[in-house]
This record gives sequence, C-alpha cells and structure tokens, in this order.
Amino acid sequence: MDGNEKGGSKRRADDVYSQSLRAGNRTYFFDVKSTKSQDLYLTITESKRRFNNDNGKFYYEKHKLFLYPEDFAEFCDHLNGTLDKIKELNGGVEATPRADLEDDYDSENGDSYKASSDSNKNGSEKSESDSSTEKDPTKAFSDVSFEDLGKD
Repeated sequence: MDGNEKGGSKRRADDVYSQSLRAGNRTYFFDVKSTKSQDLYLTITESKRRFNNDNGKFYYEKHKLFLYPEDFAEFCDHLNGTLDKIKELNGGVEATPRADLEDDYDSENGDSYKASSDSNKNGSEKSESDSSTEKDPTKAFSDVSFEDLGKD
C-alpha cells in the first residue's frame, strides 16, 4: 500500500490518489478512486469535528460528493462560473485570505463567520470598538481579570 500526499499509509485497495486540505475547523479530502473495471472517479469529502453533548464524545460529521469522469468538464465549468460570479459580486475581489477571516471567526458557532461592521460594500462607518480593536488586537478578547482567582 502506498502512502498519500501527507505520508499516511492507511489506504484502501480502491484508492489511487489522495490529497487533503485543512481549512479552519474543516478538512477537505480529494480522493481518486477506481472501480472494479478500473474506471477512475473523484470523491470530495468535507469532514468537521463535532461534539456530542449527549454522550460527551467527539465525532466527525462528513459530507461526500462523488464525481464521475463524464461530468468532470461540465462540473469544472460550473464551478469556475460560480467562482467568477462570487468575484463579480465581491467587486472584483477574488477571495478573502483565510488569515483575514480568522479574526471574524465565530468560535461559539464553530463553523461560521461573524459579520463585521466594516465589511459592508460601501466602506462606510466602523464602530468605535472596531477602531480600538485595530489599534490593540487584544481588545477583541473578553475583558477577564484573573487577579481575583485563588482568593476565597
């Protein structure tokens, strides 16, 4: 059994190629697999680690997409067309780098981003707290004092 791109060796017999992309709290797996008749197809899996409050254990929520060779070209055309539309709707900006998004990450929700007040398209007003956060990024964290810990 061969290893995958990341050096792993747990590979099923029908796995031909595997590549993964870590994206925040999600991991995307791009796997090329083969059928018994040696036809190749693509699976794209989104995996998110979740916590089950009932039993107190973590589990992985997975969503899979199977893409077959006869659909590759049209799928790519539609994907690229959709990405072009997003770029157009974003005023020509192709994508927001993940590092820029990390500041707006909503850790309470686990997989969505907070709407920031300065992200509107006309570039208008920022709140006072936003401007103070730009000067001192630690202001974005909650105001917690640990001085009273251990004093009973």
